[in-house]
Amino acid sequence: MRARWLLSFFLALPLFGQDQHPFTFEDMMALKRVGEPVVSPNGKWVLFAAVDVDLKANTKTPHVWVVPLSSDSHPSPSQGTGQPQGNREREIISDQDADRPRWAPDGKRFAFVSTKEEGSQIWIADFDDATGTVTAKQRLTSTPAEADGELWSPDGKYVLFKSDVDPQCAGRPEQEAICIQEKVKHAKESKVKAQIFTHLLYRHWNAYKEGKRTHLFVVPVATCTTDRAATRTGAAQRSGETRKMACPSTTYRDLTPGDWDAPVFSLGGQDNYAFSPDGKELCYASNHSDVEAASTNNDLFVVPVDFSRDVSEAPVLAATKNITAENRAADNTPLYSLDGNYIAYRAQARPGYESDRWRLMLYDRKKGEKKELTEGFDHWVGSFVWARDSKLIYASAEHKRHSLIYAIAAMPRTQGQGDYLRRSLVEGYNDDLAITPDGKTLIFTRMSVKAPNEIYGSSAHGDGCPSQTGFVDAGKEDCSLNQDWPITRINQAILSSINMGEIEPFWFDGAKGDKVEASLVKPPNFDPKRKYPVKFLIHGGPEGAWGDDWSYRWNAELFAANGYVVIMINFHGSTGYGQNFTDAINGDWGGAPFEDLMKGLDYAEQHYPFIDKNRECALGASYGGYMANWLLGHTSRFQCIVTHDGMFNTESAYGDTEELWFPEWEFKGTPWTNREMYRKWSPHLSATSFKTPTLVVHGQLDYRLDVSQGFDLFTTLQRQGVPSKMLYFPDEGHWVLKPQNSQLWYKTVNDWVDEWTGKQ
Repeated sequence: MRARWLLSFFLALPLFGQDQHPFTFEDMMALKRVGEPVVSPNGKWVLFAAVDVDLKANTKTPHVWVVPLSSDSHPSPSQGTGQPQGNREREIISDQDADRPRWAPDGKRFAFVSTKEEGSQIWIADFDDATGTVTAKQRLTSTPAEADGELWSPDGKYVLFKSDVDPQCAGRPEQEAICIQEKVKHAKESKVKAQIFTHLLYRHWNAYKEGKRTHLFVVPVATCTTDRAATRTGAAQRSGETRKMACPSTTYRDLTPGDWDAPVFSLGGQDNYAFSPDGKELCYASNHSDVEAASTNNDLFVVPVDFSRDVSEAPVLAATKNITAENRAADNTPLYSLDGNYIAYRAQARPGYESDRWRLMLYDRKKGEKKELTEGFDHWVGSFVWARDSKLIYASAEHKRHSLIYAIAAMPRTQGQGDYLRRSLVEGYNDDLAITPDGKTLIFTRMSVKAPNEIYGSSAHGDGCPSQTGFVDAGKEDCSLNQDWPITRINQAILSSINMGEIEPFWFDGAKGDKVEASLVKPPNFDPKRKYPVKFLIHGGPEGAWGDDWSYRWNAELFAANGYVVIMINFHGSTGYGQNFTDAINGDWGGAPFEDLMKGLDYAEQHYPFIDKNRECALGASYGGYMANWLLGHTSRFQCIVTHDGMFNTESAYGDTEELWFPEWEFKGTPWTNREMYRKWSPHLSATSFKTPTLVVHGQLDYRLDVSQGFDLFTTLQRQGVPSKMLYFPDEGHWVLKPQNSQLWYKTVNDWVDEWTGKQ
């Protein structure tokens, strides 16, 4: 524990002779956004993508980087702090955008996604293992519907990818490609942009689906041969150019045909599809419900993959098998064990509830039997990876304000059902797990309130801490977690020049007599004798949480940087505190959560004398925006409010949203079957009490919470004579993602808070 503390201490020190300054928006945009680590088959290298932001050009561009995993990357007693001595992360694809690198099985090539030509397509890069450099790259796919999400087949002869299709184009692959191309061309050239809908979920998050479905395809890579005009790697390297390969291929096979998304839509995280180790089977998640908009029933399907058949042949639909049909709730993220005997996956138990506990499940491929590995483990399983011996699974899971890494036995220790070993191994806020080929080292990303993602390593072995519930078991508090160490320090130079505020967690007595956790971030150059105004942040979800993690959209350190105390409360409904605590918000949106927020702020005002309770502003987005709207009609303690993409009228919001399972679960029915519940928690019915100056923010492309909710609120505020302003983004969805839009967002929000809290 001491070594890890010392490491964090030394990494936080400024560079010698370098002055520190408060965090700025420009600093945040200068940080590189590190993606998931991908370990090479020989365990020598880690590939990852890192996004560069060009504020002036208003662009975000990913590039592929590499970092060695040499023996001196691992800590030893002689190194004391465990600092790697020789790691040097390097950008190896810089002349074009490049994202999601994936190694070929032989480690001599990797695939990646790039928009350099013909939109998003799959590319192949040759990799020199001796020097860690790219020696050639070329586009593999040329599909008019674009491509991403690539995976290599285990034999390295094919690449799997995702692409959108029109079900009307189903047929032989070559005919399907022509049909798709013609439809894309017609859509671009037609002066009629009207659409006809025949079922729900016609739009999703920030885009209209236009009748398209996402399918999985395979493409052969045998045609990607290196141009031998430059025969020597050394010559190519000396010239500073990469050799080109003869591609792309236009011959694809659709492995998941039909009028459904296969795989299902995902906002990120682990893939919802995987190859078996022998490459003869594909498992993927798909939702075949009659009304997808009201169903969370994603099932896992397996389909044989016979690469001996010509790729131009249509697949045999009868071969597809649903292996989780008995579960009417969600089944996602399949991953085969390395011995091929099992499929691990995550599942929920309650249909229609997107925030049910994510359980880790095991499917025995020979017996066709399934069992839960996390029975009694009262936390959500996040990303996971198999141990090399197929006996353990390493998984991340939220634990209070953190996301720990756990080791979970795939087989019971005894014959007793559910008697599985679970122990926490690594602390911090961790995700994106991978493991080295020798099975000795875990590789993962880590973030905190004070730093965005970097790649870390830790031993995959060790006693860890016994943990059946997600917490350290009683009487075992003196157990030791594994030592970890940074593999990349891509943002260290920038962060070393910034004076970040300190974060302090605290607990208080909340609603229902429960203990509730909160966090307080102090401004830089904090003076306990001064009085500071407060930015009171309310998280979204509502089944989400404020953790010791980084955000570019709602960055606590950036909010604190200009002289504010930031308070964040994990009210009833938050994740990481057990499923009962999460479920407490269902049907009680303005009840216990509101009580927690008020009691938490009361506690902070009473116990932190540097808080100026006469200068406080509440800010929230999504459910946080809903709660900001609720505060408008139920308290006058705030000097101002910022509400971003918040629900204002619960009844009309039902008809505007796309994922209907969400309001139907949270408000226990529809507006015509349980109107009383919708009206009970609708902020618009308290409009006569609105008095607090309010900034309304909304995006035109937000289809989770339609822009009409923001317009309705702003109109109400104006007609009520409440000081108000609206920031409207015609080109943003539920989140503000474009760099210059984000810059305007932070400036407008901070200026509004400064104006009404009297901040000079």
